[in-house]
Amino acid sequence: MSSVSVIGRGITTFGKKDESIKSMLIKACREALLEAGRPNVDAVFVGNFASGSLANQEILGSVLTNELGLGNVPSVKMEGACASGGLAFRQAYQLVKAGEYKTVLVAGAEKMTGLDTETVTNAINLAMDNDSNEGSTGLTFPGFFGVLANRYMYEYGAEKRHLAMVALKNREYAIANPIAQFRKETSLEEIINSRLITDPLGLFDCSPISDGAAAVVIQKGQNGVEILSSGQASGTPLMQEVEDLLHISATYESAQKAYEAAGLGPKDIDVVELHDCFSMTEIIAIEELGFFEKGKGWEALEAGLTKHGGIIPVNTSGGLLSKGHPIGATGIAQIVQIVDQLNEKAANQVENARIGLAQNLGGTGAYSTVHIFRKKGA
Repeated sequence: MSSVSVIGRGITTFGKKDESIKSMLIKACREALLEAGRPNVDAVFVGNFASGSLANQEILGSVLTNELGLGNVPSVKMEGACASGGLAFRQAYQLVKAGEYKTVLVAGAEKMTGLDTETVTNAINLAMDNDSNEGSTGLTFPGFFGVLANRYMYEYGAEKRHLAMVALKNREYAIANPIAQFRKETSLEEIINSRLITDPLGLFDCSPISDGAAAVVIQKGQNGVEILSSGQASGTPLMQEVEDLLHISATYESAQKAYEAAGLGPKDIDVVELHDCFSMTEIIAIEELGFFEKGKGWEALEAGLTKHGGIIPVNTSGGLLSKGHPIGATGIAQIVQIVDQLNEKAANQVENARIGLAQNLGGTGAYSTVHIFRKKGA
């Protein structure tokens, strides 16, 4: 077994884009390959959720190998709902670490705009167990996380304004991130009083529909930001089977596996990108990842502990809420931000960041990946 590092990264802007999923992927991959010094690539992994239904394009791995002139190297597209990018990265990392490949290109992308809201919503809802009574009654992702938010507020005394604090923090970070979808200033009052999506979640509490792509090149050795560990876990996609609505077991278990493999714990992490598909999800995630006690995440937000100067800066990219959430690209984009932080080239740079963590969630907790990284030479 050997060290594996990220030696190149590339990313497009996120938002509504007048270009194809193929075009976005090629841009991100070329940037990553150029930064990596144009290495010989042994395989290509692509994270994507719904390119067939939303972008009228499948076989993304083959499309990339052809367009980038990589010959007949193995390629694959991987789907795991919103964790598609994280899953693709994990599989690539495991194969390089095992010695199957030396250098792998990992990309993620989604084209979600350009279609009507109903079509996009129906496609996203395919990430739930629709052959169930929950599916037949029309449970949606905002509905699921709205229930979690109400339960959390009931159990622990948090308020709607604490959800708004998540959205405001991430928007403030996004303003300085040139690839972010939303860079307009807002206020706590505007967020709290925004259009209700599902009680208690308003417009700013929900990640947007986005287009975008991201890519990284990983390679055997210590020539870049080192990948210390990878953890993955699954969970039930059905609300009625969850023993504790405020415990996303896949997030917790994937984190425990990553911490154990890296020989580290939550207190060793200097910066984190986590899956804030909804403001409530970030609060639960900072607890599941071990940064704060269960039921205390909202107090940490109120005290400013998840920002610069606090205990752990969270989602310095702007997060899914403001950076944007092109589903297949999200897991890779999180890693790009962590790599940038550890290379001291990030928007909203965290001083003396040595260890970073990226957590990518799929569905309502169906999948989670956690990756831990170390600054080169640290």
